[in-house]
Amino acid sequence: MKEQSRKRKRARHNKPQKIEESLQPKHSKTHKKKTHQQKNNANLSSTSAKPPKSSSSSSNSSSFLDKMRARLAGGHFRMINEKLYTCTGKEALDYFKEDPELFDMYHTGYQEQMSHWPELPVNIIIKWLRDHSPSLVVADLGCGDARLAKNVKNKVFSFDLVSNDPSVIACDMSNVPLDSSSVDVAVFCLSLMGINYASYLQEAYRVLKPSGWLLIAEVKSRFDPNNGGADPNRFSKAVCELGFTSALKDFSNKMFVLLYFKKKEKQSSKGREIEWPELKPCIYKRR
Repeated sequence: MKEQSRKRKRARHNKPQKIEESLQPKHSKTHKKKTHQQKNNANLSSTSAKPPKSSSSSSNSSSFLDKMRARLAGGHFRMINEKLYTCTGKEALDYFKEDPELFDMYHTGYQEQMSHWPELPVNIIIKWLRDHSPSLVVADLGCGDARLAKNVKNKVFSFDLVSNDPSVIACDMSNVPLDSSSVDVAVFCLSLMGINYASYLQEAYRVLKPSGWLLIAEVKSRFDPNNGGADPNRFSKAVCELGFTSALKDFSNKMFVLLYFKKKEKQSSKGREIEWPELKPCIYKRR
């Protein structure tokens, strides 16, 4: 009996201890989970507390987009430029009538190309006009942004395929709205672009007064026979057969040539058909 009583006392004494032992692992697992969660929360808070990334990545992104836009704009310019060199003036006029925005796109690309030239031919022509009488009436055939008219005192009729300025008249350069023998100077500044360029020069001859000036500035490669360009002597010969005399040929600039002609006082009798040399299209390479 005494032995049994001792056993019962031992059982009562040991039971709470076993319960404690059985609870201990559960408590430690819960504690580990809480500790793990606290660590995760600490990691998250430390991550969110990191300073924001520098603006270099965003600037790189915008720089990339700018390059892509420039490349796309350059591609559009080359496409339109090639079109203008390989079609007639009438076709070019109709082309821009269908979508006038293409003209703006073209001239944006054109200005970008000109920004790389050390000297612009239009500035030389402006200087030439300033050195002559301001009473001379000028026809600027293919005027672009009408820079010539804006920088001289002369009366200037500005013509181009599209008019984005009240002072510019939109027309085909082979059919300008001027009376015959009505101007003193006719200018083609990088604008003999159509495959029918001879008809532009014939129109210049029509509107020029006797002894009037014909000034032509063109990309030099178009008059380089060693690289597929026209022979400048053949070109000058054709212009003279039209009814002009050659006054000056300036090949000193590495980017362009300047040709000066004067209309003859008396029109020569019409002879054989003029043989106009083909002018090499000025096609810009992809960069």
